[in-house]
Order: sequence, then structure tokens, then C-alpha cells
Amino acid sequence: MNQPTPAIVAQSAVRRLPRLALLLLCAAYLLPGLVGRGPWKSADITSFGYMAELARNTEGIARWFDPMLLGLRPETPALIPYWIGAWAIKIAPSWVHPDLAVRIVFALLLWGTFTATWYAVYYLARTSRAQPVAFAFGGEARPTDYARAIADGGLLALIACLGLAQLGHETTPALAQLYFASHLFYGVAALPYRRTGPVIALLVGTIGMTLSGGPTVGLALAVGSALFIAYERRTADAASDESPGYTRGALATMIAAALVAAALAIGLGLLQWKIQLPGHHPSSTSVLSDVRSQAKLLVWFTWPVWPLAIWTLWRWRRQLTARHVALPFWFALVPLAATWTTDYSDRSLLLALPALATLAAFALPTFRRSAAALIDWFNVLFFSGLAVLGWIYWIAMQTGVPPKPAASVARLVPGFVPEFSAIPFVLALAATITWCWVVRWRTGRHRAALWKTLVLPAGGTALCWMLLMTLWLPSIDYARSYAPQVRAVAERVGQPSCIAELALSRAHIAALRHHGQFNLQPLLLGTDCPWLLVSPETIERLHTIIRLEHWRFSGTLRRPSSATDDLLLYQKIAP
Repeated sequence: MNQPTPAIVAQSAVRRLPRLALLLLCAAYLLPGLVGRGPWKSADITSFGYMAELARNTEGIARWFDPMLLGLRPETPALIPYWIGAWAIKIAPSWVHPDLAVRIVFALLLWGTFTATWYAVYYLARTSRAQPVAFAFGGEARPTDYARAIADGGLLALIACLGLAQLGHETTPALAQLYFASHLFYGVAALPYRRTGPVIALLVGTIGMTLSGGPTVGLALAVGSALFIAYERRTADAASDESPGYTRGALATMIAAALVAAALAIGLGLLQWKIQLPGHHPSSTSVLSDVRSQAKLLVWFTWPVWPLAIWTLWRWRRQLTARHVALPFWFALVPLAATWTTDYSDRSLLLALPALATLAAFALPTFRRSAAALIDWFNVLFFSGLAVLGWIYWIAMQTGVPPKPAASVARLVPGFVPEFSAIPFVLALAATITWCWVVRWRTGRHRAALWKTLVLPAGGTALCWMLLMTLWLPSIDYARSYAPQVRAVAERVGQPSCIAELALSRAHIAALRHHGQFNLQPLLLGTDCPWLLVSPETIERLHTIIRLEHWRFSGTLRRPSSATDDLLLYQKIAP
């Protein structure tokens, strides 16, 4: 017998995931890393630098539409992310550090992404073609309960994505793009069921993507959604779909949102040609090497949702044009195409995670018990092993025993002096104990719930992030921050009236202004500063730019954990 759907789900399998447990999991993922650190290299500190400059802006409204950092425009032509950060800095109380104020606001953006993804999956699962098979004598899952269980699974899948961990906790335009893309996704998914909320989400999503550095991706998503809405309107009667469909007003709204976004992108000059086919990037060696590196990125960045998404496409292959499969597939396909054709691979791939998590969620009702058990045991071993290694290396860092792990840590963060802190230790211990309880609960004998297969991946990812942001936060902040390097500069130069700079990166400029409060001035503008900071990349042509006999080389200032972030310091000895 041909089943209209591959999902076979009983009512007993759609028990609701306790809201308190879900909220605590989201909080355990969102909150660690907010305090106790500064902006990291290099996109994080660079974006913060533009936000801080806008917050100090005295040049009027025009500067808000043309952010500058010492005369340099951002590499990503974004506006809204920098506005959000600048407003957060301006309205934050004086006792809140500026970078903390920005991280709090961007954490709310990630929370908004979680919320939009949950509701998008929920409304997609409400459609009749996504519902499970009706049993002969009843007992199949009720539509709303089934949709809620699938939505819980989708949110768990999103939290479990490895690529979301770092980028989701940075204050960059990529996180703002993720927020707006998820709202566009929610708006298209919920439009047949609601009006006001989805319409607002469509406008916010399309306009936000345009003004956050992703106008092409946003327009492609909007245009594809409009075409799908038009297609579904034409085929709805023939398919006899009992779920609510898209109205003529929904199609008009989608087209209007796309037109507004296109007008903004063209009017503000945001559309730029950024296509970089594999093998044509300046740093690439061959097409094969580019393809191999992109494939590796795709595998680990989207783990563990990509195998589940592929399984969904196979098991629901007779419903590929259904709303719950076609929409997330399109919202995943466009960022995947951008990943392979632009120089922003990981940040483009980030936008595909909500859609891939949605596809992964629809794999849950098609799993056999043996497959679910295999996934569970893999995650138990994988994340428990990572947690054990994290504790062993932390103990070695604190005590020097075992000696080999201690030596490995010392090589990675040379010069770092570890200190014991009780609060992070207690939080890490509590997270580890909670993980042990979750493993015991998951491997226990009780009724199956549809979302159970994704509890361990999401919980394991949250555990590892918690351990990193408690036990390992001081060492990670030392390794990824420019603060040690800026302190070394301050020890050499004190607090001079100004420091000239030549060819410094945006990240270094932002770090020197934020951590050192230095008055940097471009050398080429004819400044008369007593000190000069130079990028090593200019050393071969430095004699053609300045008269070296007027400057004395004062030393190389290295970021402790990287030999590629050196700064060359010169002191003026003659006018």
C-alpha cells in the first residue's frame, strides 16, 4: 500500500517537551560567554569597532549611512547591525561596558532566531501533507501536538549545529543576517495561518537582509518564496490540500516585500558582484583544493543536521513540492550556493542552519527505533568524550598533571597564567552533572517522544559550549583577544598624543582604539605622531613611504597565540 506520507506517529510519541527544560537549555546556550571576555579576533572586534565609532559619531546623520573606521569602510556593506550595536552602546548605563552591551543585544537576536525557527517549523508541520498516517482505528498524533513536537525537534536541531556555536555568539553582521533570514523563513511558513505577525516578519526579514550585508541572498530567498507561493496557489485545488493555503494578498505581500528590498539595495548601492568560483580565489591552489575545503566546512559546520536533512529529502521524496519540504529546501539551497560562490563561506553557510534544522526535524517521524538508538549512543560517546577531555586538559592546565596535556596547553597559549575561579568551576560542574542526568534519562526505559533523538546532540553541544565559556574562557579570551598585544603596545609607548599607523588591519585598528584608547592617525595623511605602528606586510616597501633615518625600530609586538598578527613599532627620532 502506498502511504501518502512516510511519517507514522502515535499520539503517545508527541508528548510536549517541558517548556522549562527547553528554556533552560536555550539559556545555557545563550548566556555563557556574555561576561568575562572582550571582543575576539577578527570579525568580532572589527564589527564592534564600527559600532563604537558610530556611537561616538559627531558628523551627523550622513555618517550613519556610511560607517567608517579610520577612513576605512566595512568589508561587509551592512548598516543595521552597526546601528543596533551603536544604539546599544548609547543607551547602556555607564556601568555596563560597551562591548558587553553589544553582546547582550546580539544575544537577543539569537534568541529571536530560535523563536522564529520554532514557529516556522510549527506552521510547516501543521500542513496536511506533513501530517502522519491516519491509523485504521485511530490513535495517530493530533495535528497541533504533532506540529509542536516537530517544532521542538527543529529547535533542538538548530542548537545542536556545531557551526552556530562561535558565530552565534559574536557581534557581527552574520548574526544579524541569521536573525532576519529566520524571520523571513517564519513569515513565509506562517502566512497561510496568520496575517499580522507573518507580514511584519516578511518585511523585517527582507529589508533586514538587505541592510545587513546580504541583499542578494535576501532577494533570492524572497523571489523564490514568491514563486513558490504562486505555484502552490495554482496547484492547491488539484492537490486537495486541506490545510490553509496562500491567498492572493499573501502573494502580493511577498512581491511587495521583495520590491521594497530591491529598491533599497539599488538605491543605497548595496548590490555588489562578489562571485568567486572555486579555484579563482587569489589564495586557492586549485579547484580540487577549494572543493575539498568547502566540503569539509559543510560537513562539520552543519553537523549533525546534514545527514538528517538528506534523510528527510529521501524519505519525503514523494512530497518534494510540499510546503514543509520545498520551503526549507529553498532556504537552505540559496545560502549553500552563496557558500560555494563567495568568499564568505562560513558566514553564508550560517544562514542555512534554520532551514537545515527544519529538514532534520522532519526526519524524526520516519526513524526506526534501531536508527534512533544508534544516533543516541554515538552522541553519548562523542560528547561525553569531549567533556572528559575538557576536564582532563583543564586540570592539567591548573596543576601541571598530567604533564603532556599541560605542555600542549602551554604551547597553544604561551605566556598565559591560569588562575582558579570558583564560580566558573561550579557552573561547569553543574553542567556536567546535568549532562549525566540527561544521558541517564535518555537511555532509560520509558515511552518514546518524537524529539528525544535530538536531545543528546543539543544537550551535548550546550555542555561543550558551557565548559568552553567557564573553565576555558580565560585561556580562550587570552588566545583570541587582541588585549595582550595592545597592553604590550601601551607598555612601550605609554599614552602619547597620537600614534601613526600604516596598513593596519581593521581588527587591529578597532582593538587599539578599544583596548588602548589610542588616538590613531593614518600616516599617509601627514601626521606628526611620535610613534608609528606598521603591518609586516609593508616592510619591503616601507623605505619608499617614510625616511627610515628619521625613525628607530622599537620592536615587534606579537599576539601571543599567533605569529601572523605582528605589529612593528617605530619611534620618531627626527622631525
